[in-house]
Parts: sequence; C-alpha cells; structure tokens
Amino acid sequence: MLQVALIVFVFATLASFIQRVSGFGFGIAIMTVLPFLMPSFGEATALSGMLAIVTALLPAMRMLGSVPWRKLIPILLTFLAVSFVAVGMLGRVDSFALKKVLGVVLILVSLWFLFFSSKVHLPASMSVQVSMGTLSGLMGGLFAMQGPPAVIYFISASKTKEEYIALTQWYFLVGNIMMTFFRAGNGFVTPTVLKLWALAVPGVLAGLWIGGKVYSRIDIGLLRKIVYAFLALAGVIALF
Repeated sequence: MLQVALIVFVFATLASFIQRVSGFGFGIAIMTVLPFLMPSFGEATALSGMLAIVTALLPAMRMLGSVPWRKLIPILLTFLAVSFVAVGMLGRVDSFALKKVLGVVLILVSLWFLFFSSKVHLPASMSVQVSMGTLSGLMGGLFAMQGPPAVIYFISASKTKEEYIALTQWYFLVGNIMMTFFRAGNGFVTPTVLKLWALAVPGVLAGLWIGGKVYSRIDIGLLRKIVYAFLALAGVIALF
C-alpha cells in the first residue's frame, strides 16, 4: 500500500503540473498508471476524477465571472447524460479489456494533439457541442479522460485566454463532481480510493504550485510534445 501511495503521489504531482501549464491533461497523465495500481478500473477512474476536482476548484471559482454560459451549458449537459451511462457500463466490462482499449485511446489522443489539433477549428454551434459532449462523456465515463474532445471545442469557441480557462475549468469541475456521485452509486468510491485521495491531494497542490511558478518560463509547446510522446509510449505499454 505504501509503494502504491508513493507512486500515486508522484504521478498526481506530475499530472497537476501538466494541468497547470497546459490547461488540461490531468486525467490523461494520471490514468497512464492508475489502472495498473488500483484494485479495479472503476476505482482508478474514481480516484482520477476526485483528484481532478482539486485541480479545477480554485481556478473555476476565480474565473466565475468570465464564463460564457451559452458556450458551456449544452456540451456540459450532454457530457453529464452520456457519462452517467458510461460509468454504469464499467461494472459490466472486463478490466483487462478496458486497459487494452485505454492503450489505443492514449495513442490516438497523442497522435491527434501532435499532428491535427492545431488544424481543426469548430464553431460554437449546438450540433458541435452535442457531438463533442457525447464523445467527451464516453471518454470521461469509461477512462476519466473527458478533456480532449472538450478542449478541441473550447479552444475553437473561446475568444480570449480567460474565456478558455473559465470554460475548461468549470467543465472539469462540474463534470468530475457529478461523475464522482455516479461512480459512488456504482460502488467505485471505495475506502482504498478515499485513502489514496487523501494521501495524493498534497501532491496535486504541490504540482499546481510548481506549475504556477514555472508557467511563464517554460516552453509550453515543447512540454506538450514531450507529454504527448509519453502518452503514446504509455499506450503502447498498456497494449502489451
């Protein structure tokens, strides 16, 4: 248990650092290890989501006045509805198979952000929000990785950096709070999850603090490429 707690602490620190300097990526980074440490895949997603709440809480509160709600409500409601169904599916799907699927998802996400994300721009239309919310809900409910589809939309829909931060942080905050309730209802918020969450929260806070200190001094483009390459490697490892 001590060894697992230490690994979770280290990766929670790393994931929150990535989240602070990139604006997203906490769930993607930490889910490269949690499925291999936790008793079940569902518990891995529960721990990831509960820790992600900590990363989003303060920036969401700070940016409350900057949220363009018409750009957020449709995708958020779609996400909540789809993720509720996806979380319910976890208990009926083999964890080994999910780890293999997770490997494929990690590879596809890394390839998307490395080569295609800067070339795609989406309007803030209802159809785009529903489609991105559906994909995000599936990825969030099954893998605790709801960020990529939502970020693709938010980057395109936001007029300013402040608007982008407000949209993403409120999306992650509300989404992860609600999915924690969904997961608790399905028996995934276990005593093991609660203990590891309490032990890892200081790591999350440390990663946010470090990320805030180096944000203006780091080449974010290079950091993102390193992160995406790490995701691809983690995906390949998960497959084998």
